[in-house]
Amino acid sequence: MGQRPSEEPLSMKFWKASQDWVAHDSAARLMEELKTSTLSQMMIKLGDMPVSKAEMIAKASDEYREYITLMTANRTDANNAKVKMEYCRMKHSEEMSKEANNRAENKL
Repeated sequence: MGQRPSEEPLSMKFWKASQDWVAHDSAARLMEELKTSTLSQMMIKLGDMPVSKAEMIAKASDEYREYITLMTANRTDANNAKVKMEYCRMKHSEEMSKEANNRAENKL
């Protein structure tokens, strides 16, 4: 019979999940913060025209659509990473509760 591979400690799983969340959240926040300046740069590239027209053209562009799509995907990745991190936290809480229940039962 083979040995069971050692399971990674829950604390390490939480740490890895939290680092993953931080990285994804950083990417999402950066794109969210740069959204206005990115739009402004697109509008400037269009040349001399009324701001409202430049904004309409820029927002209708494939470039802007791709930017918004990527920004949204980054936020989704960050949210998924946060869920994994919270899962680790919940798992730890469940294990602590189970251990407490086992100790209480053993005292009876």
